[in-house]
Amino acid sequence: MEKNSRIYIAGHTGLVGSAVVRELRRRGYVRIQVSDSSVTDLRDRYKTRSWFGAYGPEYVFLCAAHAGGIKEAIGHPVEMLSDNILIQTNVINACKEFGVKKLINFGSSCLYPVDAEQPYREEQLGTGKTDENWSYAAAKLAGIELCRAHHRQYGRNFMSVIPCNIYGINDRFDEYGHVIPSLIRKFHEGGVVELWGDGNAKREFLYSDDLAEACVLLMEGYTYSDLVDGVVNIGSGEETQICGLKAVISNTVKNYTLNTWNFSKPSGVPSKLMDSSRMRAFGWKPKTSLEDGIRKVYGWYNNSARC
Repeated sequence: MEKNSRIYIAGHTGLVGSAVVRELRRRGYVRIQVSDSSVTDLRDRYKTRSWFGAYGPEYVFLCAAHAGGIKEAIGHPVEMLSDNILIQTNVINACKEFGVKKLINFGSSCLYPVDAEQPYREEQLGTGKTDENWSYAAAKLAGIELCRAHHRQYGRNFMSVIPCNIYGINDRFDEYGHVIPSLIRKFHEGGVVELWGDGNAKREFLYSDDLAEACVLLMEGYTYSDLVDGVVNIGSGEETQICGLKAVISNTVKNYTLNTWNFSKPSGVPSKLMDSSRMRAFGWKPKTSLEDGIRKVYGWYNNSARC
């Protein structure tokens, strides 16, 4: 990938996409392509093909997705399944049709079976039942398989990454967001903060800029054959209990709250630690601690997201 290559970031305003844009700019790439979702709806095959035909990207980061936390997964499974299948199908097929050299598709640690041995290895994908995010997982597994199918049938260099729980700026801070942005908003607003489950579940968190650095590294120097059937895990290698996460956020926000645990609500699977040794072997490791990352996110939220 050259500094003047045409690089398209699908979903450039979101958590992951905006981080990829920042990393590309930091590294000196000058032809970064984005599309306005109000004009180019990636769920629409015709509009997606028209955009690819007009702008001819050479490299693509497929960050666009319908994502969210447990509440979103439980409340809107139809939209999560159908939107993600449409986006992935249209973008991945357009990449093949218009001669894209490399694609990075984004999965999630929720794709691993709930009863799989941990830390999760790439070979375990698709070998059993996933967690309560089943509709999102089904769609994302389909996207990975479509990338693999294009490699097998057409020799395309379409790779997929499996990040752990990602957090950062430009995240979704409403009631349907993931755990970190949702808790930041609740603690910032103060009053009574209800937390789901018992707080004992553990999650592996990674700051979005660290994920972006890993993905640009992959795009620059690695191919499908360097990965496990086109897939690689990207995680911090460290787990944090939700009750411990609550303490970090509370200490960062420093606002008076009364915390209550709602034991009738789901906690999710007890643990989701991934094996990211392959990514480490490529020379990447995360730079941002959980405490530093949450400070950055809260600073951004306090100054920008509420304006």
